[in-house]
Amino acid sequence: MDLAFLHPLYEHPGPWASVYVDTSRHTESTPHELSLTARALARDLAGQGADEPTCRAVREAVEELGHMPEPYGRAMFARAGEVVLDPPLVAAPPRSSAHWSPLPHTAPLLELAGEDPVCVVAYIDRKGAEFELRGALGSREAGQVTGKEWPLHRTTTWDWSVRHFQLRVENTWEHNAAEIADALTVCQEETRADLVILVGEQRERRAVHERLPQRLKDRVAEAPHGAGSRLLDEDVERIRNEHVRRRAEQELERFLAARAPDEQGRTRAVEGVPAVVEAAREHRIDELLIQPGGPDTRLEVWIGENPDLLAVRRNELEALGEEHALQARADDALVRSVVETGAEAVSVTAASAAEGPAGGVGALLRWP
Repeated sequence: MDLAFLHPLYEHPGPWASVYVDTSRHTESTPHELSLTARALARDLAGQGADEPTCRAVREAVEELGHMPEPYGRAMFARAGEVVLDPPLVAAPPRSSAHWSPLPHTAPLLELAGEDPVCVVAYIDRKGAEFELRGALGSREAGQVTGKEWPLHRTTTWDWSVRHFQLRVENTWEHNAAEIADALTVCQEETRADLVILVGEQRERRAVHERLPQRLKDRVAEAPHGAGSRLLDEDVERIRNEHVRRRAEQELERFLAARAPDEQGRTRAVEGVPAVVEAAREHRIDELLIQPGGPDTRLEVWIGENPDLLAVRRNELEALGEEHALQARADDALVRSVVETGAEAVSVTAASAAEGPAGGVGALLRWP
C-alpha cells in the first residue's frame, strides 16, 4: 500500500484525534444514528483528554456523513480544532471508535483503506464488448469495442459451401476476440486497474483470455455469466477479496523467503518490534508487514519529533539527543516512519498461511 496520502498528518505535531466511523448500514434513521454516534465519539475523545475544539470538529464532521453517506465508512484525523485528513474506507470498521494519542492511529488503514483493487469488467459477446470500472466505492463506464458483425453464427448443414461459411464464422470470432483483447489491454493500461474480469459465454471468454498479453495473465478472472448479464456486486467483491488474499500471501511468502539467511548468513527481513524499530531508525525498511491485532502491534515505543527518531527504550533516544521523547503505539510509529522514508506497508491478515512475522510486525529490507 502506498502511504503517501498520509503525509499531511506528519506535517503537524500531536496529539491527534483518530476516528473510524462505520457507515455500512443505511436506513431512514441513518442521519439520526450518525448524530448519536458523533456525540458518543466526541464524549469518548473528551474523556481521553482531547481539547474541546477538536472534539467539536470531529462531532460536526461525523454528523455531516448523515447527509453524504459512505458505503463502508470514513476515517478522520483531527488536531487543534481541525479535521486534517478524512479518507474514505473500502471496508467497514468493526465498530465506530475514537483514539486520542501523540501520533495519528493510522495502522487500521492498512486493512480498512488499503487494498482496493480496481477492476475492469469486460462484458463480452461475439460482436464486441463493453467495459466497466468497478471498485469498492462505485462503478463507471470505461468504453466499448465493436468487431465484425458478419458472419457470426454457424449453420447445422454440412455441404462444402456451408463448411466454407463455417470457416468464415470462426475467422470472425477470432478477429473480434483479438480486437477485444487489444482494447481491453489499452483500457487496463490507461486505468491502471488491478484486475480484469471477463463476463460472457465460456467460448468467448476463453478466446479473449488467450489473446491477452502475458503480463495480464495473473490478473484475469472469469465470471460464469451468460452474455448480456451484469456482474453483481457480490461477484465483484468475491473476486476482489480473492485478489487481496493472493496479494497478502505473495508478500508473506516474500518475507518468509527473505528471512532465511543467505550464504553469508545475512537476511533481507526482520521481525519483532525491536528489530523492525531499529531498521526503521536506519531507513532500511522497504516494505512494512503488519498483522493488525497482532500481540506486539500495540506495544509502546519511544518517539521523537522526527519520524526516524524511535526506539524501544527511552535512553536510546536520549543518546541520540532527543530531549522530549513521547510514547506511542509501535504500529503507528512504524507507519509514520515508512511514510516519511517512501516505503510501503501491507496488512498480511488476509493470508491463509498460519505463520506470519513474530508479534505481527515484520519488514522486508532495502539491504541486508
